[in-house]
Amino acid sequence: MNPSTAQARVIVDELVRNTVSHVVLCPGSRNAPLSIALYDAAAAGRLKLHVRIDERGAAFLALGIAARTGRPSAVVCTSGTAAANFHPAVLEADRAGVPLIVLTADRPPELRSAGASQVIDQYQLYGDAVRYFDELAVAERRAGQNSYWRSQICRAWNAAYGEWRSGPVHLNIPFRDPLVPDLDDDGEWYESTEGRADGERWTELPDFGALPSFVVPSARHGLVIACDTGVQAASEWAEQHGWPVVSETGGLGLSGTTAISSGAWLLGVEEFISAHKPEQVLCLGRPTVFRQVQKVLSDPAVEVLLVRPDSDWPAPAHNVRQVGQWFAEPTKPADPEWLAGWQRADAAASAAVTTALASEPWPSGLSVASELVGALPQGALLVVGSSNPTRDVALAGSLRPDVLVHRNRGVAGIDGTVSTAIGAATVHRAPSYALLGDLTFLHDASGLLTGPTEQRPDLTIVVLNDDGGGIFSLLEQGAPEHSASFERVFGTPHGADLGALCAGYRVPHVLATSVAEFRAALKPAPGLRVVEVRVDRSRHRDLHARLRKAVASAVGNG
Repeated sequence: MNPSTAQARVIVDELVRNTVSHVVLCPGSRNAPLSIALYDAAAAGRLKLHVRIDERGAAFLALGIAARTGRPSAVVCTSGTAAANFHPAVLEADRAGVPLIVLTADRPPELRSAGASQVIDQYQLYGDAVRYFDELAVAERRAGQNSYWRSQICRAWNAAYGEWRSGPVHLNIPFRDPLVPDLDDDGEWYESTEGRADGERWTELPDFGALPSFVVPSARHGLVIACDTGVQAASEWAEQHGWPVVSETGGLGLSGTTAISSGAWLLGVEEFISAHKPEQVLCLGRPTVFRQVQKVLSDPAVEVLLVRPDSDWPAPAHNVRQVGQWFAEPTKPADPEWLAGWQRADAAASAAVTTALASEPWPSGLSVASELVGALPQGALLVVGSSNPTRDVALAGSLRPDVLVHRNRGVAGIDGTVSTAIGAATVHRAPSYALLGDLTFLHDASGLLTGPTEQRPDLTIVVLNDDGGGIFSLLEQGAPEHSASFERVFGTPHGADLGALCAGYRVPHVLATSVAEFRAALKPAPGLRVVEVRVDRSRHRDLHARLRKAVASAVGNG
Protein backbone atom coordinates (compact mmCIF):
# COMPACT_ATOMS: atom_id res chain seq x y z
CA MET A 1 0.00 0.00 0.00
CA ASN A 2 1.46 3.35 -1.00
CA PRO A 3 1.70 6.26 1.50
CA SER A 4 -1.07 8.42 0.03
CA THR A 5 -3.52 5.53 0.03
CA ALA A 6 -2.64 4.59 3.61
CA GLN A 7 -3.02 8.15 4.83
CA ALA A 8 -6.37 8.67 3.10
CA ARG A 9 -7.83 5.40 4.41
CA VAL A 10 -6.81 6.23 7.97
CA ILE A 11 -8.19 9.78 7.73
CA VAL A 12 -11.57 8.57 6.49
CA ASP A 13 -11.72 5.83 9.11
CA GLU A 14 -11.01 8.28 11.93
CA LEU A 15 -13.58 10.76 10.58
CA VAL A 16 -16.21 8.01 10.85
CA ARG A 17 -15.07 7.17 14.38
CA ASN A 18 -15.52 10.86 15.24
CA THR A 19 -19.22 10.66 14.26
CA VAL A 20 -18.79 12.33 10.85
CA SER A 21 -21.59 10.68 8.87
CA HIS A 22 -21.91 13.04 5.87
CA VAL A 23 -19.08 14.02 3.51
CA VAL A 24 -19.40 16.19 0.40
CA LEU A 25 -16.79 15.45 -2.24
CA CYS A 26 -15.72 17.46 -5.29
CA PRO A 27 -13.90 15.56 -8.05
CA GLY A 28 -10.23 16.22 -8.71
CA SER A 29 -6.89 14.57 -9.23
CA ARG A 30 -4.81 15.58 -6.21
CA ASN A 31 -7.58 14.52 -3.81
CA ALA A 32 -7.91 11.12 -5.52
CA PRO A 33 -6.66 9.21 -2.45
CA LEU A 34 -9.44 10.69 -0.32
CA SER A 35 -12.02 10.26 -3.09
CA ILE A 36 -11.36 6.52 -3.39
CA ALA A 37 -11.25 6.03 0.39
CA LEU A 38 -14.54 7.89 0.78
CA TYR A 39 -16.15 5.85 -1.98
CA ASP A 40 -15.11 2.63 -0.26
CA ALA A 41 -16.43 3.84 3.12
CA ALA A 42 -19.75 4.85 1.58
CA ALA A 43 -20.05 1.52 -0.24
CA ALA A 44 -19.53 -0.21 3.09
CA GLY A 45 -22.34 1.84 4.63
CA ARG A 46 -20.05 3.69 7.04
CA LEU A 47 -20.94 7.20 5.83
CA LYS A 48 -23.13 9.03 3.32
CA LEU A 49 -21.21 10.49 0.39
CA HIS A 50 -22.52 13.44 -1.64
CA VAL A 51 -20.67 14.35 -4.86
CA ARG A 52 -20.86 17.82 -6.42
CA ILE A 53 -18.82 19.41 -9.20
CA ASP A 54 -19.06 23.02 -7.93
CA GLU A 55 -16.89 23.61 -4.87
CA ARG A 56 -18.74 26.69 -3.66
CA GLY A 57 -22.07 24.90 -3.74
CA ALA A 58 -20.54 21.74 -2.26
CA ALA A 59 -19.29 23.61 0.78
CA PHE A 60 -22.70 25.17 1.36
CA LEU A 61 -24.32 21.75 0.93
CA ALA A 62 -22.09 20.47 3.74
CA LEU A 63 -22.91 23.56 5.77
CA GLY A 64 -26.65 22.95 5.38
CA ILE A 65 -26.23 19.36 6.54
CA ALA A 66 -24.18 20.39 9.57
CA ALA A 67 -26.54 23.21 10.49
CA ARG A 68 -29.53 20.88 10.44
CA THR A 69 -27.87 17.96 12.28
CA GLY A 70 -25.79 20.04 14.68
CA ARG A 71 -22.84 17.72 14.08
CA PRO A 72 -19.68 18.26 12.02
CA SER A 73 -19.85 17.36 8.34
CA ALA A 74 -16.85 17.34 6.01
CA VAL A 75 -16.18 18.75 2.55
CA VAL A 76 -13.26 17.64 0.37
CA CYS A 77 -11.63 19.12 -2.74
CA THR A 78 -8.50 19.13 -4.85
CA SER A 79 -5.85 21.86 -4.87
CA GLY A 80 -5.88 25.34 -6.40
CA THR A 81 -8.93 27.53 -6.92
CA ALA A 82 -11.11 24.60 -5.85
CA ALA A 83 -10.02 25.29 -2.28
CA ALA A 84 -10.57 29.03 -2.71
CA ASN A 85 -14.19 28.40 -3.68
CA PHE A 86 -14.85 26.95 -0.20
CA HIS A 87 -14.12 30.35 1.35
CA PRO A 88 -17.65 31.87 1.35
CA ALA A 89 -19.08 28.84 3.15
CA VAL A 90 -16.18 28.87 5.62
CA LEU A 91 -16.96 32.49 6.44
CA GLU A 92 -20.64 31.68 6.93
CA ALA A 93 -19.82 28.68 9.12
CA ASP A 94 -17.49 30.86 11.18
CA ARG A 95 -20.01 33.61 11.90
CA ALA A 96 -22.96 31.22 12.27
CA GLY A 97 -21.11 28.72 14.45
CA VAL A 98 -21.65 25.72 12.16
CA PRO A 99 -19.25 22.77 12.63
CA LEU A 100 -17.55 22.16 9.28
CA ILE A 101 -14.42 20.11 8.56
CA VAL A 102 -12.67 21.33 5.40
CA LEU A 103 -10.17 18.95 3.81
CA THR A 104 -8.16 20.41 0.94
CA ALA A 105 -5.68 18.32 -1.01
CA ASP A 106 -2.43 19.98 -2.00
CA ARG A 107 0.77 19.45 -3.95
CA PRO A 108 3.74 18.28 -1.86
CA PRO A 109 6.29 21.00 -0.98
CA GLU A 110 8.68 20.16 -3.84
CA LEU A 111 5.98 21.00 -6.42
CA ARG A 112 5.13 24.40 -4.93
CA SER A 113 6.86 27.46 -6.34
CA ALA A 114 8.05 25.19 -9.12
CA GLY A 115 5.60 26.01 -11.88
CA ALA A 116 3.33 23.06 -11.14
CA SER A 117 -0.29 23.23 -12.23
CA GLN A 118 -3.15 24.03 -9.87
CA VAL A 119 -0.92 25.45 -7.16
CA ILE A 120 -1.84 28.32 -4.88
CA ASP A 121 -0.73 29.07 -1.33
CA GLN A 122 -3.19 27.02 0.71
CA TYR A 123 -1.40 27.46 4.02
CA GLN A 124 -3.92 29.12 6.38
CA LEU A 125 -5.98 29.91 3.29
CA TYR A 126 -9.05 30.92 5.31
CA GLY A 127 -7.18 33.06 7.82
CA ASP A 128 -8.77 33.45 11.24
CA ALA A 129 -12.18 32.30 9.97
CA VAL A 130 -11.34 28.76 11.12
CA ARG A 131 -11.15 27.49 14.68
CA TYR A 132 -8.15 25.32 13.84
CA PHE A 133 -5.71 24.89 10.95
CA ASP A 134 -3.06 22.29 10.30
CA GLU A 135 -1.09 21.17 7.29
CA LEU A 136 -0.41 17.48 7.63
CA ALA A 137 3.07 16.23 6.89
CA VAL A 138 3.44 14.32 3.64
CA ALA A 139 2.85 10.62 4.29
CA GLU A 140 5.99 8.54 4.68
CA ARG A 141 6.85 4.89 5.29
CA ARG A 142 7.89 5.16 8.92
CA ALA A 143 6.56 4.42 12.37
CA GLY A 144 4.11 6.76 14.12
CA GLN A 145 2.18 7.83 11.04
CA ASN A 146 -1.09 6.09 11.96
CA SER A 147 -1.30 7.66 15.42
CA TYR A 148 -0.31 11.08 14.03
CA TRP A 149 -3.01 11.07 11.34
CA ARG A 150 -5.70 9.89 13.73
CA SER A 151 -4.71 12.37 16.41
CA GLN A 152 -4.95 15.29 13.99
CA ILE A 153 -8.45 14.27 12.88
CA CYS A 154 -9.51 14.20 16.54
CA ARG A 155 -8.01 17.64 17.08
CA ALA A 156 -9.93 18.98 14.09
CA TRP A 157 -13.21 17.42 15.21
CA ASN A 158 -12.67 18.79 18.71
CA ALA A 159 -12.15 22.33 17.41
CA ALA A 160 -15.09 22.12 14.97
CA TYR A 161 -17.55 20.91 17.59
CA GLY A 162 -16.33 23.59 19.93
CA GLU A 163 -15.87 23.85 23.67
CA TRP A 164 -17.42 27.31 23.53
CA ARG A 165 -18.64 27.70 19.98
CA SER A 166 -18.73 25.38 16.98
CA GLY A 167 -17.25 26.42 13.66
CA PRO A 168 -15.12 25.48 10.65
CA VAL A 169 -11.68 23.86 10.75
CA HIS A 170 -9.20 23.36 7.91
CA LEU A 171 -6.78 20.53 7.26
CA ASN A 172 -4.52 20.98 4.24
CA ILE A 173 -3.22 17.59 3.08
CA PRO A 174 -0.29 17.33 0.60
CA PHE A 175 -0.31 14.08 -1.37
CA ARG A 176 2.61 12.66 -3.34
CA ASP A 177 2.20 10.34 -6.29
CA PRO A 178 0.99 7.70 -6.66
CA LEU A 179 -2.47 9.08 -5.93
CA VAL A 180 -4.39 5.84 -6.48
CA PRO A 181 -3.98 2.41 -4.87
CA ASP A 182 -1.31 0.15 -6.33
CA LEU A 183 -2.53 -2.58 -8.63
CA ASP A 184 -1.06 -5.17 -6.26
CA ASP A 185 -2.34 -3.38 -3.13
CA ASP A 186 -2.55 -6.01 -0.40
CA GLY A 187 -3.43 -3.61 2.38
CA GLU A 188 -0.04 -3.98 4.04
CA TRP A 189 1.71 -0.90 5.46
CA TYR A 190 4.87 -0.12 7.37
CA GLU A 191 2.90 -0.31 10.61
CA SER A 192 -0.64 -1.20 11.63
CA THR A 193 -3.23 1.25 10.35
CA GLU A 194 -5.90 0.04 12.76
CA GLY A 195 -7.74 2.44 15.01
CA ARG A 196 -8.83 1.93 18.60
CA ALA A 197 -10.75 -1.22 19.52
CA ASP A 198 -14.55 -1.32 19.23
CA GLY A 199 -14.67 1.58 16.76
CA GLU A 200 -13.67 4.17 19.36
CA ARG A 201 -12.02 7.42 18.32
CA TRP A 202 -8.27 7.78 18.82
CA THR A 203 -8.66 10.49 21.46
CA GLU A 204 -11.80 10.56 23.58
CA LEU A 205 -13.25 14.06 23.87
CA PRO A 206 -15.87 15.68 26.11
CA ASP A 207 -19.43 16.46 25.06
CA PHE A 208 -19.24 20.21 25.25
CA GLY A 209 -21.99 22.30 26.78
CA ALA A 210 -22.89 19.83 29.54
CA LEU A 211 -22.32 22.49 32.21
CA PRO A 212 -23.34 25.81 30.62
CA SER A 213 -22.90 29.22 32.16
CA PHE A 214 -26.06 31.23 32.82
CA VAL A 215 -27.34 34.78 32.56
CA VAL A 216 -29.69 35.85 35.37
CA PRO A 217 -32.63 38.11 34.39
CA SER A 218 -33.72 40.50 37.13
CA ALA A 219 -36.36 42.83 35.62
CA ARG A 220 -40.15 42.93 35.93
CA HIS A 221 -40.43 44.52 32.49
CA GLY A 222 -38.39 42.26 30.22
CA LEU A 223 -38.40 41.23 26.57
CA VAL A 224 -36.97 38.12 24.93
CA ILE A 225 -35.56 38.48 21.41
CA ALA A 226 -34.85 35.11 19.76
CA CYS A 227 -32.82 34.75 16.59
CA ASP A 228 -32.10 31.47 14.79
CA THR A 229 -30.96 29.48 17.80
CA GLY A 230 -33.09 28.45 20.74
CA VAL A 231 -36.41 29.89 19.57
CA GLN A 232 -38.41 27.01 21.06
CA ALA A 233 -36.48 27.13 24.33
CA ALA A 234 -36.95 30.90 24.47
CA SER A 235 -40.70 30.43 24.01
CA GLU A 236 -40.84 27.91 26.84
CA TRP A 237 -38.83 30.13 29.19
CA ALA A 238 -40.91 33.20 28.33
CA GLU A 239 -44.15 31.27 28.85
CA GLN A 240 -42.98 30.07 32.24
CA HIS A 241 -41.86 33.48 33.46
CA GLY A 242 -44.33 35.82 31.77
CA TRP A 243 -41.99 37.73 29.45
CA PRO A 244 -43.14 38.63 25.90
CA VAL A 245 -40.97 36.95 23.28
CA VAL A 246 -40.35 38.13 19.73
CA SER A 247 -38.28 36.52 17.00
CA GLU A 248 -36.37 37.64 13.94
CA THR A 249 -38.26 34.93 12.10
CA GLY A 250 -41.66 36.30 13.14
CA GLY A 251 -43.98 33.57 14.33
CA LEU A 252 -41.92 30.68 12.98
CA GLY A 253 -40.89 28.43 15.84
CA LEU A 254 -42.53 30.61 18.50
CA SER A 255 -45.13 29.10 20.82
CA GLY A 256 -47.12 29.85 23.93
CA THR A 257 -49.30 32.70 25.11
CA THR A 258 -46.37 35.11 25.46
CA ALA A 259 -45.33 34.75 21.78
CA ILE A 260 -45.59 38.09 19.93
CA SER A 261 -45.75 37.26 16.24
CA SER A 262 -45.83 40.91 15.09
CA GLY A 263 -42.75 41.88 17.09
CA ALA A 264 -40.87 43.18 14.05
CA TRP A 265 -43.70 45.67 13.45
CA LEU A 266 -44.16 46.67 17.10
CA LEU A 267 -40.48 47.41 17.67
CA GLY A 268 -40.73 49.95 14.85
CA VAL A 269 -43.66 51.89 16.34
CA GLU A 270 -41.96 54.68 18.29
CA GLU A 271 -45.01 55.62 20.35
CA PHE A 272 -45.52 52.03 21.46
CA ILE A 273 -41.86 51.42 22.33
CA SER A 274 -41.65 54.69 24.25
CA ALA A 275 -44.50 53.47 26.44
CA HIS A 276 -43.27 49.84 26.56
CA LYS A 277 -39.51 50.11 26.80
CA PRO A 278 -38.08 46.98 28.43
CA GLU A 279 -35.75 47.25 31.38
CA GLN A 280 -33.88 44.18 30.19
CA VAL A 281 -33.66 42.35 26.88
CA LEU A 282 -32.78 38.68 26.94
CA CYS A 283 -31.26 38.17 23.48
CA LEU A 284 -30.60 34.68 22.09
CA GLY A 285 -28.06 34.61 19.29
CA ARG A 286 -27.23 37.50 16.97
CA PRO A 287 -29.98 39.60 15.37
CA THR A 288 -29.05 40.72 11.87
CA VAL A 289 -32.20 41.78 10.00
CA PHE A 290 -34.17 44.61 11.57
CA ARG A 291 -32.80 48.02 12.46
CA GLN A 292 -35.53 48.42 15.06
CA VAL A 293 -34.06 45.46 16.96
CA GLN A 294 -30.61 47.05 16.87
CA LYS A 295 -32.14 50.30 18.11
CA VAL A 296 -33.61 48.60 21.19
CA LEU A 297 -30.33 46.82 21.92
CA SER A 298 -28.40 50.09 21.68
CA ASP A 299 -30.72 52.03 24.01
CA PRO A 300 -28.61 52.98 27.06
CA ALA A 301 -31.68 52.57 29.28
CA VAL A 302 -31.98 48.88 28.33
CA GLU A 303 -29.80 46.19 29.89
CA VAL A 304 -28.79 43.48 27.43
CA LEU A 305 -28.37 39.87 28.58
CA LEU A 306 -26.82 37.81 25.80
CA VAL A 307 -27.33 34.06 25.49
CA ARG A 308 -25.43 31.67 23.19
CA PRO A 309 -23.44 34.35 21.35
CA ASP A 310 -20.95 33.88 18.59
CA SER A 311 -17.58 35.60 18.71
CA ASP A 312 -19.10 38.90 17.58
CA TRP A 313 -21.51 39.87 20.35
CA PRO A 314 -24.59 41.79 19.17
CA ALA A 315 -23.74 44.93 21.11
CA PRO A 316 -24.34 48.00 18.92
CA ALA A 317 -23.80 50.27 21.95
CA HIS A 318 -21.20 47.96 23.58
CA ASN A 319 -23.45 47.76 26.63
CA VAL A 320 -23.96 44.02 27.13
CA ARG A 321 -24.45 43.36 30.86
CA GLN A 322 -24.14 39.56 30.96
CA VAL A 323 -23.08 36.81 28.56
CA GLY A 324 -23.87 33.13 29.07
CA GLN A 325 -24.71 29.88 27.34
CA TRP A 326 -28.21 29.65 28.82
CA PHE A 327 -30.75 31.53 30.93
CA ALA A 328 -31.45 31.04 34.63
CA GLU A 329 -34.53 31.69 36.75
CA PRO A 330 -35.31 35.42 37.03
CA THR A 331 -34.85 37.03 40.41
CA LYS A 332 -38.10 39.03 40.19
CA PRO A 333 -41.62 38.07 39.03
CA ALA A 334 -42.80 39.63 35.78
CA ASP A 335 -45.45 42.36 35.74
CA PRO A 336 -48.65 40.77 34.31
CA GLU A 337 -49.86 44.09 32.92
CA TRP A 338 -46.58 44.51 31.05
CA LEU A 339 -47.21 41.26 29.19
CA ALA A 340 -50.89 42.13 28.64
CA GLY A 341 -49.90 45.39 26.97
CA TRP A 342 -47.69 43.53 24.48
CA GLN A 343 -50.42 40.98 23.83
CA ARG A 344 -53.04 43.65 23.10
CA ALA A 345 -50.66 45.42 20.73
CA ASP A 346 -49.79 42.13 19.02
CA ALA A 347 -53.45 41.36 18.35
CA ALA A 348 -54.06 44.87 16.97
CA ALA A 349 -50.94 44.81 14.78
CA SER A 350 -51.67 41.34 13.39
CA ALA A 351 -55.22 42.32 12.51
CA ALA A 352 -54.03 45.51 10.81
CA VAL A 353 -51.47 43.63 8.69
CA THR A 354 -54.00 40.96 7.69
CA THR A 355 -56.60 43.57 6.69
CA ALA A 356 -54.11 45.70 4.78
CA LEU A 357 -52.66 42.74 2.85
CA ALA A 358 -56.17 41.52 1.95
CA SER A 359 -56.83 44.83 0.20
CA GLU A 360 -53.63 44.67 -1.85
CA PRO A 361 -53.41 43.05 -5.30
CA TRP A 362 -51.70 39.66 -5.34
CA PRO A 363 -48.83 38.90 -5.35
CA SER A 364 -46.43 40.78 -3.13
CA GLY A 365 -43.49 39.39 -1.19
CA LEU A 366 -45.44 39.73 2.04
CA SER A 367 -48.55 37.97 0.73
CA VAL A 368 -46.49 35.14 -0.76
CA ALA A 369 -44.64 34.68 2.54
CA SER A 370 -47.94 34.66 4.41
CA GLU A 371 -49.42 32.00 2.13
CA LEU A 372 -46.28 29.87 2.27
CA VAL A 373 -45.99 29.94 6.06
CA GLY A 374 -49.66 29.07 6.42
CA ALA A 375 -49.38 26.16 3.97
CA LEU A 376 -46.31 24.48 5.49
CA PRO A 377 -47.00 20.91 6.66
CA GLN A 378 -46.45 20.10 10.30
CA GLY A 379 -42.78 19.49 11.02
CA ALA A 380 -41.64 21.10 7.78
CA LEU A 381 -38.27 22.77 7.38
CA LEU A 382 -38.22 26.27 5.87
CA VAL A 383 -34.92 27.66 4.60
CA VAL A 384 -35.22 31.43 4.22
CA GLY A 385 -32.97 33.45 1.97
CA SER A 386 -31.43 36.80 2.84
CA SER A 387 -32.72 40.19 1.69
CA ASN A 388 -36.50 40.46 1.32
CA PRO A 389 -37.59 36.85 2.11
CA THR A 390 -36.22 36.89 5.66
CA ARG A 391 -38.06 40.14 6.29
CA ASP A 392 -41.24 38.97 4.58
CA VAL A 393 -41.65 35.85 6.74
CA ALA A 394 -41.03 37.86 9.91
CA LEU A 395 -43.49 40.58 8.95
CA ALA A 396 -46.29 38.48 7.43
CA GLY A 397 -45.93 34.93 8.74
CA SER A 398 -48.33 33.51 11.31
CA LEU A 399 -47.41 31.63 14.51
CA ARG A 400 -46.05 28.21 13.49
CA PRO A 401 -44.39 26.52 16.47
CA ASP A 402 -44.34 23.26 14.51
CA VAL A 403 -41.99 24.54 11.79
CA LEU A 404 -38.17 24.52 11.77
CA VAL A 405 -36.29 27.43 10.20
CA HIS A 406 -32.79 27.87 8.84
CA ARG A 407 -31.21 31.08 7.57
CA ASN A 408 -27.63 31.76 6.49
CA ARG A 409 -27.30 34.80 8.73
CA GLY A 410 -23.68 34.35 9.78
CA VAL A 411 -22.53 36.90 7.22
CA ALA A 412 -26.03 37.31 5.77
CA GLY A 413 -24.92 36.81 2.18
CA ILE A 414 -26.81 35.26 -0.72
CA ASP A 415 -23.98 32.82 -1.49
CA GLY A 416 -24.80 29.14 -1.70
CA THR A 417 -28.38 29.34 -0.43
CA VAL A 418 -29.77 26.81 -2.91
CA SER A 419 -27.04 24.37 -1.90
CA THR A 420 -27.60 25.08 1.80
CA ALA A 421 -31.30 24.36 1.41
CA ILE A 422 -30.63 21.09 -0.41
CA GLY A 423 -28.13 20.05 2.26
CA ALA A 424 -30.49 20.83 5.13
CA ALA A 425 -33.41 19.12 3.35
CA THR A 426 -31.29 16.03 2.71
CA VAL A 427 -31.13 15.27 6.43
CA HIS A 428 -34.61 16.54 7.39
CA ARG A 429 -37.22 13.84 7.89
CA ALA A 430 -40.26 15.86 6.74
CA PRO A 431 -41.06 17.91 3.62
CA SER A 432 -38.79 20.91 3.19
CA TYR A 433 -39.29 24.30 1.60
CA ALA A 434 -37.15 27.32 0.78
CA LEU A 435 -38.14 30.92 0.14
CA LEU A 436 -35.53 32.76 -1.95
CA GLY A 437 -35.27 35.95 -3.95
CA ASP A 438 -34.42 35.74 -7.62
CA LEU A 439 -30.85 37.04 -7.24
CA THR A 440 -30.18 34.58 -4.41
CA PHE A 441 -31.53 31.78 -6.60
CA LEU A 442 -29.52 32.80 -9.66
CA HIS A 443 -26.35 33.29 -7.62
CA ASP A 444 -26.38 29.60 -6.69
CA ALA A 445 -28.30 28.11 -9.61
CA SER A 446 -25.56 25.52 -10.03
CA GLY A 447 -26.72 24.10 -6.70
CA LEU A 448 -29.57 22.52 -8.68
CA LEU A 449 -27.08 20.34 -10.51
CA THR A 450 -27.50 16.95 -8.88
CA GLY A 451 -26.16 13.92 -10.72
CA PRO A 452 -28.45 10.98 -11.51
CA THR A 453 -26.78 8.83 -8.84
CA GLU A 454 -27.06 11.49 -6.12
CA GLN A 455 -29.88 11.86 -3.61
CA ARG A 456 -32.48 14.53 -4.31
CA PRO A 457 -34.38 15.61 -1.19
CA ASP A 458 -38.08 16.47 -1.02
CA LEU A 459 -37.58 20.21 -1.35
CA THR A 460 -39.82 22.90 -2.83
CA ILE A 461 -37.93 26.10 -3.62
CA VAL A 462 -40.19 29.15 -3.87
CA VAL A 463 -38.54 31.97 -5.82
CA LEU A 464 -39.86 35.52 -5.43
CA ASN A 465 -38.82 36.93 -8.79
CA ASP A 466 -38.89 40.73 -8.83
CA ASP A 467 -36.29 40.87 -11.62
CA GLY A 468 -33.48 42.36 -9.59
CA GLY A 469 -32.44 43.77 -6.26
CA GLY A 470 -35.82 44.51 -4.76
CA ILE A 471 -34.36 44.80 -1.25
CA PHE A 472 -32.73 48.10 -2.17
CA SER A 473 -36.08 49.71 -2.86
CA LEU A 474 -36.75 49.47 0.90
CA LEU A 475 -33.43 51.10 1.84
CA GLU A 476 -32.07 54.62 1.45
CA GLN A 477 -30.98 53.83 -2.10
CA GLY A 478 -34.63 53.37 -3.06
CA ALA A 479 -35.71 56.89 -2.10
CA PRO A 480 -37.13 59.00 -4.96
CA GLU A 481 -34.11 61.33 -4.95
CA HIS A 482 -31.91 58.44 -6.09
CA SER A 483 -34.18 57.28 -8.89
CA ALA A 484 -31.73 58.21 -11.67
CA SER A 485 -29.11 55.71 -10.53
CA PHE A 486 -31.34 53.11 -8.92
CA GLU A 487 -32.16 50.75 -11.80
CA ARG A 488 -28.64 50.48 -13.18
CA VAL A 489 -26.62 49.98 -10.00
CA PHE A 490 -29.18 48.76 -7.43
CA GLY A 491 -32.22 47.39 -9.23
CA THR A 492 -29.98 45.43 -11.64
CA PRO A 493 -32.71 43.78 -13.75
CA HIS A 494 -31.59 40.49 -15.27
CA GLY A 495 -34.50 39.26 -17.42
CA ALA A 496 -33.55 35.64 -16.79
CA ASP A 497 -35.94 32.84 -17.75
CA LEU A 498 -36.04 30.76 -14.58
CA GLY A 499 -38.20 28.09 -16.21
CA ALA A 500 -35.65 27.52 -18.97
CA LEU A 501 -32.85 27.47 -16.42
CA CYS A 502 -34.62 24.81 -14.37
CA ALA A 503 -35.30 22.79 -17.51
CA GLY A 504 -31.58 22.79 -18.21
CA TYR A 505 -30.97 21.24 -14.79
CA ARG A 506 -33.94 18.89 -15.26
CA VAL A 507 -35.69 20.29 -12.20
CA PRO A 508 -39.49 20.69 -12.40
CA HIS A 509 -40.62 24.32 -12.50
CA VAL A 510 -44.04 25.92 -11.97
CA LEU A 511 -44.91 29.57 -12.58
CA ALA A 512 -47.75 30.44 -10.18
CA THR A 513 -49.78 33.38 -11.48
CA SER A 514 -52.66 33.24 -8.98
CA VAL A 515 -53.23 32.42 -5.33
CA ALA A 516 -54.99 29.21 -6.33
CA GLU A 517 -52.05 28.08 -8.49
CA PHE A 518 -49.60 28.94 -5.73
CA ARG A 519 -51.52 26.98 -3.11
CA ALA A 520 -51.73 23.98 -5.41
CA ALA A 521 -47.99 24.14 -6.12
CA LEU A 522 -47.17 24.08 -2.41
CA LYS A 523 -48.76 20.71 -1.74
CA PRO A 524 -46.08 18.25 -0.60
CA ALA A 525 -44.54 16.25 -3.44
CA PRO A 526 -41.45 14.07 -3.74
CA GLY A 527 -38.21 15.34 -5.18
CA LEU A 528 -36.70 18.72 -5.92
CA ARG A 529 -38.86 21.39 -7.63
CA VAL A 530 -39.04 25.15 -8.11
CA VAL A 531 -42.14 27.35 -7.78
CA GLU A 532 -41.71 30.83 -9.24
CA VAL A 533 -43.87 33.84 -8.33
CA ARG A 534 -43.27 37.08 -10.20
CA VAL A 535 -43.77 40.28 -8.23
CA ASP A 536 -43.48 43.96 -9.08
CA ARG A 537 -40.69 45.47 -7.00
CA SER A 538 -41.83 49.00 -7.75
CA ARG A 539 -44.60 48.35 -5.22
CA HIS A 540 -42.32 47.29 -2.34
CA ARG A 541 -41.59 50.68 -0.80
CA ASP A 542 -45.13 52.04 -0.86
CA LEU A 543 -46.63 48.76 0.40
CA HIS A 544 -44.33 48.64 3.42
CA ALA A 545 -45.05 52.31 4.15
CA ARG A 546 -48.80 51.66 4.08
CA LEU A 547 -48.45 48.67 6.40
CA ARG A 548 -46.27 50.59 8.85
CA LYS A 549 -48.87 53.35 8.95
CA ALA A 550 -51.70 50.84 9.47
CA VAL A 551 -49.86 49.13 12.34
CA ALA A 552 -48.94 52.42 14.01
CA SER A 553 -52.54 53.61 13.78
CA ALA A 554 -53.91 50.36 15.21
CA VAL A 555 -51.39 50.13 18.04
CA GLY A 556 -50.69 53.72 19.04
CA ASN A 557 -48.92 53.80 22.39
CA GLY A 558 -50.78 50.73 23.63
